Amino acid sequence: MKKKYYLGVDIGSISTKGVIIDEDDNIIASDYLWTEGSPIDAVKRLITSLYKQVGCINVVGVGTTGSARYLIGKILNAKTIKNEITAHAVGTMRKVPDVKTIIEIGGQDSKIILIDRGIVTDYAMNTICAAGTGAFLSSQAKRLGVDIKDFGNIALSSKNSAKLSARCSVFAESDLVHKLQMGYKKEDVIRGLCDAIVSNYLNNVAKGKRIKSPIVFQGGVSKNVGVKKAFEDELGEEVIVIKEGHLMGAYGIALISKNCKEEIEFDFNIKDYNYKTVGRECSGCANNCEIVSVYKENEVIDEYGNKCERGVYSR
Repeated sequence: MKKKYYLGVDIGSISTKGVIIDEDDNIIASDYLWTEGSPIDAVKRLITSLYKQVGCINVVGVGTTGSARYLIGKILNAKTIKNEITAHAVGTMRKVPDVKTIIEIGGQDSKIILIDRGIVTDYAMNTICAAGTGAFLSSQAKRLGVDIKDFGNIALSSKNSAKLSARCSVFAESDLVHKLQMGYKKEDVIRGLCDAIVSNYLNNVAKGKRIKSPIVFQGGVSKNVGVKKAFEDELGEEVIVIKEGHLMGAYGIALISKNCKEEIEFDFNIKDYNYKTVGRECSGCANNCEIVSVYKENEVIDEYGNKCERGVYSR
């Protein structure tokens, strides 16, 4: 009997993550790459990368999560499509079973997930302002002429954090320029940015939430040791960063896909097909629902967006 494998894909506005797991929940292939404004092209590159790592194995389950989960779910014939909160919680609990707080900061959004005895009891997300996200840190790294990969270590070398505004990315940038003009060292400003990220998160995303240990920090920003240290200093608690923390959404949705009774025959040759989407307003009623048609080689393979039985599809 062929061994069974499961694919999980997390498609965000900034990055696209994917993992393949075996029947024992081990990650046997993974990748993390930039979405670059095109989730379809990003997933094509992702699947090609995973194929190069493992070859044509027997993938019988596919799950998608993230902001483009429905679109990519249609293209990959995913039978499991879930929100990021569920996916991140499931993936993290598999790695840290007794986790109580998940801090997640990604490219353009951030979230907090509270867990009690294996059940998500509360959560909050920030998708309004870029302050406190990976995109904000990356833009400031470019402004300072620093490789984002070195950002955290530079912050740790500072002995005097520069106080920066944390409430808004525009104000933070203005403060950054002002501090540099005043003569603050670059490492002090970088540490100040890490502190501002944490302050913004705790005063907005986590406002009113009781953060309990064990605390797991994940998402792309969790790789920044300066931000991790800033969280630990502010909370007075150890903050755990899992090696695969940036992949937890993809890992979680792959785990969830194992529960689907309907198995599929996954085709790794996605790169060989042309896909496109066409959006239009339905004229069936006054709701004017936005219908998205997904095409594969100029043939409609699925449509979604309709909210009532009067929906008019193209097929």
